[in-house]
Amino acid sequence: MDIRQFDLERFQSLHEHSVDFNLSESGVSPLTAGDLVDDGAMERLMKVSLGYAQTDGPRLLKQRIADHLGGEAHNVLVTSATIEANFICAWRLIEPGDEVVCMVPNYLQIYGLAESFGAEVRPFRLRPDRGWQPDLDELAAAVTPRTRMITLVNPNNPTGSILELSAMERIVELAASVDAWLLVDEIYRGTEHDGRLSPSFWGMYDKTLVTGSLSKAYGLPGLRVGWVIAPEELVSDLWSRKDYTSITAATLSYELAERALEPAMLTRILGRNRDLVVRNLGILRAWADADERLSLETPAAGAMTLLRFRHNIGSVELADRLRRERSVLVVPGSHFGLEGYLRIGYGIPSQDLEEALGRLSDLLAGIG
Repeated sequence: MDIRQFDLERFQSLHEHSVDFNLSESGVSPLTAGDLVDDGAMERLMKVSLGYAQTDGPRLLKQRIADHLGGEAHNVLVTSATIEANFICAWRLIEPGDEVVCMVPNYLQIYGLAESFGAEVRPFRLRPDRGWQPDLDELAAAVTPRTRMITLVNPNNPTGSILELSAMERIVELAASVDAWLLVDEIYRGTEHDGRLSPSFWGMYDKTLVTGSLSKAYGLPGLRVGWVIAPEELVSDLWSRKDYTSITAATLSYELAERALEPAMLTRILGRNRDLVVRNLGILRAWADADERLSLETPAAGAMTLLRFRHNIGSVELADRLRRERSVLVVPGSHFGLEGYLRIGYGIPSQDLEEALGRLSDLLAGIG
């Protein structure tokens, strides 16, 4: 199956029927507004004017993003989630006839945008036999003088792998060799299972853009607050394009995002989310180890990973049957070009994860 193929009938079917357990989500079980707001903050929120906020993001929020992720406030443009950040970066930088070198498997937004903007997309792959590290020789062969951008997600979706520092340095070297932009979606940074923040690409190369949001590592997808960190001269251009997309995020979302990124609150949020994913990964691993026909890739970050199955069924059919017969939603591996796998999200409450995995076991037991 073409990993970019869109099945409208199946998409409509998915959205017309609710499920009991959603293992297709790649983030952490969401926090509530009450987790961020005490009585004093609630009083302040009630006095916030619901007019347009500063369209590039409030100064305090930009500073807190910069303090946590690197750079200075003038390097930060606040966006409506990572999806807008990625869009305006691609819109600004990719022209017809360019080449864009894209990591796969991956979240394929940039892949599709590059093609729609008239560019040629040249993939390079993470290899399971290398612990889901890239084939750097394949990457070097994909980069040419026409390469306008190299784009990747690190930590990776769907594998949960983290690039080794030597691979990061080689990617930067290749980008610099042809004066290409490096666009890195770091939305899963902060979900590292060992508690050590993985290195960022920001600061490694002067033509780097890093995008992210509060959706995954922070468990706050409903705020729809993201960012791009970029060279100061480029931020102004990106901001002008944002004026033609969302203009600004919700004013109350900005207020809550500032609260979430306050240092003490941030420590509590990331600690809570890391504890959940580490505990749930243990549940998932023990479950997979109990069936010799299953094997689980070991992620280093994130709240999703790949489950290898050795049953006489395709991943799309298995996912469809699991939804229809057991009310559990997963992502077929074929959607990432990886037949024989399911992407399993394990960021939901532990009790729900155990129930969902039990239902998957029941279904697999009847499949040869």
